[in-house]
Amino acid sequence: MPEPASDLVLRARQVVTPEGIRPAAVHVGDGRILAITGLDAMSDTSPHPGQDLPEVVELDDHLVLLPGLVDSHVHVNEPGRTRWEGFFTATRAAAAGGITTIVDMPLNCIPPTTDVAALRAKRDAAEGQLHVDVAVWGGAVPGNEDDLPALHAAGVRGFKAFLCDSGVPEYGCVHPTDVAPLLQRIAELGSTLIVHAEDPDICADASATLDLRNPRSHDSWLDSRPPEAEVAAVRALVAAARETGGRVHVLHLSAADAGEVIADARAEGLAITVETCPHYLTIHAEDIPDGATEFKCAPPIRGRANADRLWDLLADGIIDAVVSDHSPCPPEDKAPDTGDFMAAWGGIASLQIGLPLVWTAARDRGHDLTDVVRWMAAAPARIAGLRDRGGIAVGARADLVAFDPDAEWTVEGTALEHRHPVTPHQGRVVAGAVDTTWLAGVPIFRDGTHLGPPRGRMR
Repeated sequence: MPEPASDLVLRARQVVTPEGIRPAAVHVGDGRILAITGLDAMSDTSPHPGQDLPEVVELDDHLVLLPGLVDSHVHVNEPGRTRWEGFFTATRAAAAGGITTIVDMPLNCIPPTTDVAALRAKRDAAEGQLHVDVAVWGGAVPGNEDDLPALHAAGVRGFKAFLCDSGVPEYGCVHPTDVAPLLQRIAELGSTLIVHAEDPDICADASATLDLRNPRSHDSWLDSRPPEAEVAAVRALVAAARETGGRVHVLHLSAADAGEVIADARAEGLAITVETCPHYLTIHAEDIPDGATEFKCAPPIRGRANADRLWDLLADGIIDAVVSDHSPCPPEDKAPDTGDFMAAWGGIASLQIGLPLVWTAARDRGHDLTDVVRWMAAAPARIAGLRDRGGIAVGARADLVAFDPDAEWTVEGTALEHRHPVTPHQGRVVAGAVDTTWLAGVPIFRDGTHLGPPRGRMR
């Protein structure tokens, strides 16, 4: 078959490629990148006889062309808890934030994605609602071991386990002492175990000795989930990876001490990756007011010195990815009347604003957009096994974003696209705004407006 001809050429003075930022023309046809040339060079993807000339889009000089971001940690919550979030609202928020693929977590929806029937229900619920592409993680819970092969065959990207209470009764946890046999089973499938890594026994001991005279203080919640819980859980995962040779991905790293354990495991050659989230990088426990339960998440936000160390781990390549852990809920579930951190739902909604949050802080620390793209596009795509996206390269999906790195604006929860306006980033001034988002070469968001019907697909 002849190579398809370009139907779109995007020309920009600044294009973030795996080789760096350079002027380029990106030639798109049949939903993928066909060629990347100099601004004035011709490509071998010219129209065939009888075909129309491609549309040529000249990006303004202040705009940077990025690959569409991949957020591999999103709780969509549909079906079953659509009042918390849903495919339509979550994927609209993603498109507005320059994210062209999300990977949905297997819990907070009902039923959880722990068998093929539940996966089918999720795919049915998503039909016709997706503004961006969606892939799915499967669940690993006590009792569903025999369902793992069928879920893997049905296309889940890997399997999520909690080592502590998940927060919802229908999704059980795996004790750290039981991780190795689970990882062995998942390794035999050629898949990845992704893990919420906090040791339940350490958390229980910490909670038993809490002074709860002020449950409105974030310190009460922080003291109940000490960094030692993450360290112990990560040590158990490292031991299991060493024993089985299986692939492990550590979710939402909060405690930098646990990152040091992962660094040692990497030096040993173990297959272990790790992510962190914008809130752990940009918010500090010292600054959280009493009663401000919009800041509650698990693991908790820690102090400024810890955040500085997380940035160091990112710079050193120990932390692979930055993803949202978008976990929204109705405002009333955040206990706004009492401000009780121990009673409020733990989860932060930031799907739409991750790129400007991370870019603003990264730029101040001397990073450039190639670093941000590596953390927020290439690495999450690689971790989820989505090999056709996450970078501007020949053959990749033409998921692209025109980004203004210098535009300053103020976060306003009610202006965000996700279902509920609760955000700990309310009032924060950030740099960087999405101008246009393309999905498979088709513009789906431009100048604050969604374009056309939902075009996303389940992967």
